[in-house]
Amino acid sequence: MKKQARLTLLSLLLLGSSAVQAANEADLSGVALIKKGEQIAIASDCQACHTKPEGGTPFAGGYGISSPMGMIYATNITPSNAEGIGRYSEQQFARAVRDGIRADGTHLYPAMPYTSYTRLSDEDIKALYAYFMHGVKPVDQKNTLTDLPFPFNLRFSMAAWNLLFLKDGRFAPDANKSEQWNRGAYLVNGPGHCDTCHTPRNLLMAEDDSQALAGGMVGSWYAPNITSDPISGIGGWSQQQLVQYLKTGQVAGKNQAAGGMAEAIENSLQYFSAEDLSAIAVYLKSTTPIRDLNDSQAADSYGKPSSVEPQLRGLQPATANNTLTDGAALFSGNCASCHQPDGSGSKNQAYPSLFNNTATGAGNPANLISAMLFGVERRVGSQHVLMPNFGPQSYVNPLNDQQIAAISNFVLQQYGNPAVKVSAADVAVLRQGGPIPLLARLQPYMAPAIGIAVLALLILVWLVGRKRR
Repeated sequence: MKKQARLTLLSLLLLGSSAVQAANEADLSGVALIKKGEQIAIASDCQACHTKPEGGTPFAGGYGISSPMGMIYATNITPSNAEGIGRYSEQQFARAVRDGIRADGTHLYPAMPYTSYTRLSDEDIKALYAYFMHGVKPVDQKNTLTDLPFPFNLRFSMAAWNLLFLKDGRFAPDANKSEQWNRGAYLVNGPGHCDTCHTPRNLLMAEDDSQALAGGMVGSWYAPNITSDPISGIGGWSQQQLVQYLKTGQVAGKNQAAGGMAEAIENSLQYFSAEDLSAIAVYLKSTTPIRDLNDSQAADSYGKPSSVEPQLRGLQPATANNTLTDGAALFSGNCASCHQPDGSGSKNQAYPSLFNNTATGAGNPANLISAMLFGVERRVGSQHVLMPNFGPQSYVNPLNDQQIAAISNFVLQQYGNPAVKVSAADVAVLRQGGPIPLLARLQPYMAPAIGIAVLALLILVWLVGRKRR
């Protein structure tokens, strides 16, 4: 009997040990899932849009995304039951991320790139849901309501837009391609949503798939062509240069990240593994090349060091800084101290060379102009790159449209693509947020047009009814 009691006690101890081990394994599995979800959230750059800049609480929303249709405010996606997504089921979460439909059935605007996230796998959605529910602190911060003008405020119209343009479906690997290529394709077209910025838009503001990754305006900035074309795209970049740029935002003699790309690198790309960055580079270098017929040579091949500083000595009085209109003199007074009088940039290229630079050699001068208007800032690791802006809020020297146009033309002639010309009107457009697409320009006429159409329909019905009588 004592022997039987000892066996029973031993069995209980073994069962207890197994239960503890199973609980620990389940816990580790949950921790691993949350960690995977965090990595996917970083790859998807969720924090960049759902966090107010300069001290906002992560994922608590309130960030204003400037769109051609008006300001769209990102919502609170913390697990707050009151203001966030705390009451979302995994199915509701998946529907919001991949289909652009909230738990209450309201349609999201495609400023939230669900048109790319629709490719996320079920496993990645599960991990992402676990992270937002258990790895993010709930914050009861109220949402700022998006209030677009009519008819863009009719969110139900997005159902028709989705029928036309949302290619619903998960990423399907290409069996004829390598595992590395497929990983790069998934990251670029899925969580990385590169096509959202780097593909031009059609009349209804959907991506033009025939020009995938061929470049497009994003507000005041130009997201350049990243197809494999050696002239207009990144075909002339080496694999190592692409990986370095994605990791740091800078490659001497090529490009430096600013605007939205700087945000993507700061919040997302710098945290990718070397394997994932290599996969992205492999995929991009395999894409269908698309060339702009106006491009005659690669943007980073223009220019050479050249200084006009000696000729400027003594030409202007010391107090002439606010009255200068000459591009060379304005460059000397505002740019040469950092970019050097010959345009070669600082030794560490934090202030880059102005020749062999895609911003000055591109056929579209938007990034050159916007860098002056809005400045450049990015933090990668311990490095903080900062170029002050020369816009109206400048703490250095606010410049007007004519002055920025004059500097742009000097830089283009001296170091960049001399065929490109900039006017004060071009600067004014970018200062106001970029070119306005046709759909937004038509907005003031849409309400009257809809009213006339409804009236015409009513008259037609009345005439038909009268004829029958």
